[in-house]
Amino acid sequence: MEVILYIAALIAAIGFLVLCISVGMTLFSLKNTLNSMAGTVAGIEGQMEGITRETTSLLEKTNTLAEDITQKSAKLNSVVDAVKNIGESVNGLNNSINQITTSISSEVSKNEEKIAQVVQWSNVALEIAEKWKQRKTIDQDDVDKSTEKIVKSSSKFRRKK
Repeated sequence: MEVILYIAALIAAIGFLVLCISVGMTLFSLKNTLNSMAGTVAGIEGQMEGITRETTSLLEKTNTLAEDITQKSAKLNSVVDAVKNIGESVNGLNNSINQITTSISSEVSKNEEKIAQVVQWSNVALEIAEKWKQRKTIDQDDVDKSTEKIVKSSSKFRRKK
């Protein structure tokens, strides 16, 4: 019976040896897999560093562009405000002109008869002034003729004496 014990011990030892060899092979295979994964992770880590650098650079450029856009937007806002103010001023001027035109039209229509009378009287005054000028010219001619007659008659009168 001792032999069965030895055989059982030998089988157990062989089983243990097979177990150890299979565990060793598994661990060796696992080591290769882990080494491969470590290489892959190292590659990914390098790529991540590159991506991180590019992302940082891109963020800096984006921030610079955002600041530039903000400044230009602020400048553009002042231009838009100025144009808006000009538009409001022009609208105000148009409203004032419309009010003045309406006021003048209503006053003209209210005083239409008076304006017609003023025009008539001014025409009459112009005609009188023109006739007055003509009369002065005629009067001066008459004076000159009369003076000549007097001078001639006085000359005749002196000769007769």
